[in-house]
Amino acid sequence: MAVVTLCVVYILFLTPVGSCDGNLRFASYYGDHMVLQKSPERAVLWGYGSEGAQVTVSLSGPIKQKTSPVTVTKGVWRVTLDPVEAGGPYNVTAAIQSSTATLTDVLFGDIWLCGGQSNMYFKTSQIFNASEELALAAKYPHVRTFMVALNLSETELTDLIQVELPWTVPTARNLSEFSAVCWLFGRYMYEVLKYPIGLVESCWGGTPVEAWSSSRALQQCGLEQTRDSPKDRNSVLWNAMIHPLLNMTIKGAIWYQGEANADYHQDKYKCSFPAMIDDWRMAFHQGSGRQTAIDFPFGFVQLSTYKKGPTDDGFPNIRWHQTADFGFVPNPWMQRTFMAVAMDLPDETSPYGTIHPRDKQDVAYRLTLGARAVAYNEKDVPFLGPFPNQIQSSRMYVNITYNQSVSVTPSKDIFEICCSGIQAPCGPKSLWVPAPITKWGPTIVQLSAILCPPTDEVAGLRYAWRDWPCDFKACPIYSASGILPAPPFIFNRYPQKGEVRKSH
Repeated sequence: MAVVTLCVVYILFLTPVGSCDGNLRFASYYGDHMVLQKSPERAVLWGYGSEGAQVTVSLSGPIKQKTSPVTVTKGVWRVTLDPVEAGGPYNVTAAIQSSTATLTDVLFGDIWLCGGQSNMYFKTSQIFNASEELALAAKYPHVRTFMVALNLSETELTDLIQVELPWTVPTARNLSEFSAVCWLFGRYMYEVLKYPIGLVESCWGGTPVEAWSSSRALQQCGLEQTRDSPKDRNSVLWNAMIHPLLNMTIKGAIWYQGEANADYHQDKYKCSFPAMIDDWRMAFHQGSGRQTAIDFPFGFVQLSTYKKGPTDDGFPNIRWHQTADFGFVPNPWMQRTFMAVAMDLPDETSPYGTIHPRDKQDVAYRLTLGARAVAYNEKDVPFLGPFPNQIQSSRMYVNITYNQSVSVTPSKDIFEICCSGIQAPCGPKSLWVPAPITKWGPTIVQLSAILCPPTDEVAGLRYAWRDWPCDFKACPIYSASGILPAPPFIFNRYPQKGEVRKSH
């Protein structure tokens, strides 16, 4: 018989979503067809009942399990199952003397939370080749989807106010409204793992990172003020759309957000984004009774494109800040993270606006490479694009040595150098001039520095430092396989005060 973990959860004065028999019911995000986290972690189940009632939870299916009775305290019961291997289906039944509540067709696998703003919200019906993708839905009955409804709260909620899409076996109809990046990531991961995947979508278009962060995380970055728009206010989406999920045991999270911060607290994003990740990890770990890993894997999409041509719209800075100014992940500040570079996937004719590129397949595929390496510890899975190991310059040339073999296409202007006659940091108002690619080898790219004035030296170097740096899959530097684009970077020979030069 399983020994359960009992934890008091404080119920809020709201009517939870869900069906029940009598006074007994599960919390809003449990339902038929759901996925619970598989072993070695232990799934947490909770819900509501009559005060003082004794609740027993049983599992029937490939294996059987029954918990010891737990007492409903302040209207809430909670149990933690023994570990269950991937598979199913199971029935999960909560019972008291007078009533039962049962979840049917439950699978055990890995649960991934998908968050962010509109590019994560972007629907599967809107992507390139949508009809072909939707037609495949029925072939993946073990990839299950759940969508949190859009709601705000000024206080942290225990349960969801509303569910947009309950746990569902995918069909072309219900999948058409679900996040494309989330679905494709889950489907691709299922192809690798061959066991059930549960996908929980909780995102809202046009929202800044501050809305998805707890007050704890924001205080670390000195972010006490916010916009007047209701959905942009500090912590309102964390309170209503993330905090209620904390009791759920999850495998990891993927994230696509940052556009809304290109013109809002842009300079703070290098603090606010890592702080949000760390805070989510701590909160999910504690909320699940330490079942969700304290360092659960967190993947994200680096910003794609928006405006073509010369523009200072903050996108390059946000891309850099998404990596805590290292240029790559994982790094010392952002461990157990992985990133999909997307700046080479523009969509100039997107009917949803250029800020919403339709190629989400490549985005999701690049995320899966990172997940396989970081979350599942697969060896020899390349997931990082080329990044400089060493930069050397002279009056005539700049030589870049990359950390891996590269595929190079000549370019006249995607590399830029900062020319300076004084030993001072380069900034946005410094003289930046193109540095054409002149030669390259297996791991080395040589740039011309002749556009610097004769009296100046090369004081800085940057790559792809613009909103729209290249055409579709046509950036100059890729991995030798041609699959992974080199991420953008900026290098300052004379760092600003407090800045540390970083190497891969």
